[in-house]
Amino acid sequence: REVTEKLEEAVTIWIKQVRQILVESEQMRREADDLGPSAELEHWKARMSTFNSLLDEIKSSRVKKIISILQAARSKTLKQWKELDGSVTIAANEAKDNVRYLYTLDTFFCPLTKASPVTMMEHVPSLMNTICMIYCTSPYYNTSESMTSLLLKITNQMINTCKTYLCEG
Repeated sequence: REVTEKLEEAVTIWIKQVRQILVESEQMRREADDLGPSAELEHWKARMSTFNSLLDEIKSSRVKKIISILQAARSKTLKQWKELDGSVTIAANEAKDNVRYLYTLDTFFCPLTKASPVTMMEHVPSLMNTICMIYCTSPYYNTSESMTSLLLKITNQMINTCKTYLCEG
């Protein structure tokens, strides 16, 4: 009984820590107004790393042993733990999926950054087709918030490239 209580205390602390990570990941991102689309990819790569590390920890043998002991003791904390485990898995899958889709845009980021306005415009139709494909096929990235954020960053990059071109010319 005493061991079970100590393990429940540990799991309760883990639950609070994992909830905090989930809450922070869902908060509105504060970003500079002139960020380009590479920042979107970097954001999702960082998020994928965070949640994959968290999943690795949750699936570790140490945690599995503690959870199995609490299952045998019919602990009430396991319901919350299982819900959080599911939420972390969903967040990890979302980040992984978004990174995979955003990598398809990576080939366009260099021309948006370094090309002249005329050359840059040659890439826009393909870029828009790829964004449309992401919107139509991604189970996670097809929200208006995600698309707005991405298109805003692409627009920022195009404006910055044009400014640089005008200042150099």
